[in-house]
Amino acid sequence: MANLDLVALLLAFAVLLVSLTVHEMAHAWAADRLGDPTARRLGRLSLNPLVHVDLFGTVILPIVAFASNLPIIGWAKPVPVSLAALRDPRRDFMLIAAAGPASNLLQAVAASLLLHVVAGVPSLAGGTVAWVLRLALQINVLLALFNLVPIPPLDGGNVLGGLLPPRAADRYDGFIRPYGFLLLYGLLFTGVLNTIVFTPAFRLSRLLLP
Repeated sequence: MANLDLVALLLAFAVLLVSLTVHEMAHAWAADRLGDPTARRLGRLSLNPLVHVDLFGTVILPIVAFASNLPIIGWAKPVPVSLAALRDPRRDFMLIAAAGPASNLLQAVAASLLLHVVAGVPSLAGGTVAWVLRLALQINVLLALFNLVPIPPLDGGNVLGGLLPPRAADRYDGFIRPYGFLLLYGLLFTGVLNTIVFTPAFRLSRLLLP
């Protein structure tokens, strides 16, 4: 039983690592396309997970979540962006922020399509491949919705900053960003995060499953 749990943990960690790597590379790719080569020059425009790993967000937190039977979630090192290099800093920074969650939604859809194919193959439908694909679908939906919470430093906070009028965006960012993680922990412990992220993610995952 312990061996099975270890295998499941390693597979879950691998799925999360791939999901986060694609997420961060999407930020780097969008920044590079919009005129900022900073991430590319630092080696972040890469599918090598080692350049994106954050010890706590990518390793410790997911392992604790898996061991506690909680939703598996995490984050990687943020991609550096130089606003001065962007052609339209407010619009482009918003697009760069949105690229991460968009990549997770695309990964979830890809996992869903593969699951529908696997469901038609009896030898695979109930096996490890199907389990990994379901996990990839669920993790990526969860990452997408979590990152869209409009609290900086999450991507949703940066997207909101691009949508608000400049003065309102500056006030919002200046007031919220210093307390972003405290606010997220508050939402988690009060159950609000469950309402706005985990429950919708569960329902969306159900819709995408075969």
